[in-house]
Amino acid sequence: MKTVSTVAELREQVLAAKQSGKKVGFVPTMGNLHNGHMTLVDHAVQACDFVVASIFVNPLQFNDKSDLSRYPRTLEQDSELLIQHKCDLLFAPTVDEMYPNGQDSQSIVSVPEVSMGLCGGARPGHFDGVATVVTKLFNMVLPDQAFFGEKDFQQLAVIRKMVADLCIPVEVTGVPTVRSANGLALSSRNGYLSEQELEQAVQISVSLKQLITDMQNGVKQEDAKAKAVQHLANVGFTLDYLEVYRSADLKPATTEDTNLVVLVAAFLGPARLIDNMSFSLNTNID
Repeated sequence: MKTVSTVAELREQVLAAKQSGKKVGFVPTMGNLHNGHMTLVDHAVQACDFVVASIFVNPLQFNDKSDLSRYPRTLEQDSELLIQHKCDLLFAPTVDEMYPNGQDSQSIVSVPEVSMGLCGGARPGHFDGVATVVTKLFNMVLPDQAFFGEKDFQQLAVIRKMVADLCIPVEVTGVPTVRSANGLALSSRNGYLSEQELEQAVQISVSLKQLITDMQNGVKQEDAKAKAVQHLANVGFTLDYLEVYRSADLKPATTEDTNLVVLVAAFLGPARLIDNMSFSLNTNID
């Protein structure tokens, strides 16, 4: 695997791959890689001929500067993992390389509607930062296919709408959430948790599964939500949000909708954890 830090070097490598007739896959990350990220890389390796990963902790998507400063930077360890999973090229730019004219004068990409509420409501400007950096990365890498985890369900929806609205010629592929053996969604932020908190954290997925079971058994949405909210409070979480939306467009679910997603964000100790599960009212989950 080759590592580059400038756009010029990146484009040189990608151009050579494209001129050789290779399909280019892309996995953008903020580093501190875990098995969830590696699953994205594995999907890219299977689907494409030349795989590019990026590691860039994007300051534009952090509205909390302390959160930005403490976000783990583990480039050497991340590089080893990418090599093991047969990534071809790592793009690891500096902030100055990504924003050469400064962040304050950077043109911003804003994706309406789907960016509102949920994490977008809790973290003002977050998805503007995400959409902006992903647009820049797409224009730098020019991938044929890009891979994103479904754990960040709203982020994936934002990127899909952005690509469609701006006619960006890339296929966006969502990859199912990777979970630990006990059901906890893998996240870089799990590293903020103590062993005891990691055991508590699994209750997020437990509460989502119970809500889905309740709704599939005829419990009204508001009652199922209230039960899940109470459960999370009882086991030590401070809730940010818990919502049931239509999975297709992230609009609030009505009694007429059947293809749904339940999304949650909650604080446990120093970490803000998110999770989601898609489900249908016509079938049972596993």
